[in-house]
Amino acid sequence: MEQFATTVGLFPLPDGQRERLAELKGHQKSDLIDGDEKPAVREAYSATQGHYIDRQREAGLNRIVEGQGRWDDLLAHPLCVHDNVRTGGIVRYYDNNNFYREPIVTGELTPNGDVPAELAAASERCDDLHAVLPGPYSLAGLASDEHYGSFAALLDGVAGFLAGEVAAFPDAVETLTLLEPGFTTDPPDAATHDRISKAIDTIAAASDAEVIVHTYWGMAGEDLYRHLLDTGADGLGYDLVAAPDAAGDLVAEYGAPPRVLLGVVDGQNTLIEGRETIRERVRRFEERAATDVKAAYLTPNTGLFHLPVSKFEAKLDALAAAAGGAQ
Repeated sequence: MEQFATTVGLFPLPDGQRERLAELKGHQKSDLIDGDEKPAVREAYSATQGHYIDRQREAGLNRIVEGQGRWDDLLAHPLCVHDNVRTGGIVRYYDNNNFYREPIVTGELTPNGDVPAELAAASERCDDLHAVLPGPYSLAGLASDEHYGSFAALLDGVAGFLAGEVAAFPDAVETLTLLEPGFTTDPPDAATHDRISKAIDTIAAASDAEVIVHTYWGMAGEDLYRHLLDTGADGLGYDLVAAPDAAGDLVAEYGAPPRVLLGVVDGQNTLIEGRETIRERVRRFEERAATDVKAAYLTPNTGLFHLPVSKFEAKLDALAAAAGGAQ
């Protein structure tokens, strides 16, 4: 099984940049990113993106993310900068001490090009990009709806919006990961599984890159997992930090796709995993899988924005060391 080191994005701002951006943007909710930043703010974020890319190269990662330094609203960002979305009050981000502005959908979610523009800028610095987006179910779950009339219709609308964004990605994007923490924090009922599968198929069909669906803080239930195996996604992700046994049980019973994303370091804990700890997590997963896995992306199980910069950088180094450097 080939192994490649990468991440699932959402990096902490570099030392000094948080204060610099606060000075440029302001300190109020209304000063958060809305897609219409001043030139000085854009320049600061461009420098941040360049720093992220350089640091990943220095670590020896095999797939490079742009880092999502502009994403003030974490996974809700793509909606919060949309013209047909109004941002409401500050809402707790899942069960941790981070917050985001609630996106309230007020009109049709047409593609707006915000994420493709970020990736186009990154593609000028590297040609082996790993794009990271919220999955359709989780993104719809973070929003309120004043337009579509039902969660099912909202989910379809979000899927179409994400597909439009993906279709505009630059050629440098080789891998796309859709993050679906909602599968564990707010498990969908059985009646929604088919619609989730169709939503993922819609996005996968729009992508020229390989597509991986990753959940974390646990694993999807058995029925949903079977549905995910049958989608047009090229691979699935497994949280081997929070749910190694559940992940092992699923792949032992139902197998795994040929390409997997393995969350092998803790994105929310400052403890730095050693090379052998990471490799042991990979080995146990591979041993339990009932089907052959051809390639594995070794990543943090979650985004790394929770961590101090020094610990974030140490996690990058640990992943690259475990994967054996560039392959």
